[in-house]
Amino acid sequence: MPVAELNPQSATRNPQSEVVVSVRGLTKVFKDFWTRPKARAVDNVDFEVRRGEVFGLLGPNGSGKSTTVKLLLGLLYPTKGHIEVFGHSPRHVKTKARIGYLPEESYLYRYLNSRETLSFFGNLFHLNKDERANRTDQLLEMVGLNQTRTRTVGEFSKGMQRRIGLAQALINDPDLVILDEPTAGLDPIGCREIKDLILALARRGKTVILSSHLLSDVEDVCDRVVIYYGGKIQAMGTLKDLLATPDTLRITTPVLPRETLERVLEVIRHDVASDKVRVDNPTQNLESYFLEVVNKAKAASAETSGAQSGAKVAAYLRGPGEEKPATDKFLEKLSLPQAAPVASAPVTPSQPSVNEKKLDALSQPMAPATAPTKPAQAEKPVDLAKADEKLSSLLGKPK
Repeated sequence: MPVAELNPQSATRNPQSEVVVSVRGLTKVFKDFWTRPKARAVDNVDFEVRRGEVFGLLGPNGSGKSTTVKLLLGLLYPTKGHIEVFGHSPRHVKTKARIGYLPEESYLYRYLNSRETLSFFGNLFHLNKDERANRTDQLLEMVGLNQTRTRTVGEFSKGMQRRIGLAQALINDPDLVILDEPTAGLDPIGCREIKDLILALARRGKTVILSSHLLSDVEDVCDRVVIYYGGKIQAMGTLKDLLATPDTLRITTPVLPRETLERVLEVIRHDVASDKVRVDNPTQNLESYFLEVVNKAKAASAETSGAQSGAKVAAYLRGPGEEKPATDKFLEKLSLPQAAPVASAPVTPSQPSVNEKKLDALSQPMAPATAPTKPAQAEKPVDLAKADEKLSSLLGKPK
């Protein structure tokens, strides 16, 4: 699958766009019981995130990504440094109403079902009853949990909990969406749907901060990234600048005749050593191949009580000018290679095809099942004298 294109409204294309998050000199030091420094989780970090941008926080476990996210949310206080979110402190109450957050671990009430969970979080944002119900239906369909709305969250798998967690992060139609490991526990189809949703949100002008150590996910959706190690930013920039290899050139062509290929290689080897020239076939990544296989098997799929392929992006999350959904049902929009037409001989009435024979057999009315009967036997005449004698003995009467 090719790397996703940058968002039209991203900061890389519009450097004058609104600054949503500003971080300067951010430092967080955790201390022990005796207030002695125990760990410097974030060390003098600076970055900005602009409106409509997908911004990635990368780094190995324990590098400071989740601590930075909690500082942006006002859940932790910085040791020193300055943070602004929409021009205010992260602890500003009205600012929090514009943020949607999916934590690394979904903290949900296990005895509430899907509808009750989303209604609960919608009530926290003072949404009226009708609006909560409308958004709940759209979000459950979007994340593929429409068939599990009556099951309690405690019965969900980890992947299904991530889906309902993502839905609750979007119930308030936030302007800033912070996702901490959003694809953890999801199957490849769910991962692709989450990435499509992130791109759809950015196209609408929403800002997304994505914290993850799954590099393939970040590469597909992020405009800019920072790479943490030891609490410090080791690299920052656009993916195009960070991933480009300036001393290597790739030329992609259709399959060439052997004679043409030999002439091309001969010209190249005049200027480049032959051991540095490589000719091979391009390959797709495993995710694309997996989704293609699943799409081919989709016709034979059975109903499931678990998470399904999500549908279109919820209507209230789409932009005002979008008539069509930003992402349709994912499995149905994958393209399958067209098979070559196969000529088949016409079937004559005297030689019906196998499928026609099966159809005829199935369309015949079934005869009612009857139990096998034994051949009728002639009835024996009843001896009234013996019957009267037997009855008298049973009643205790004298013979």
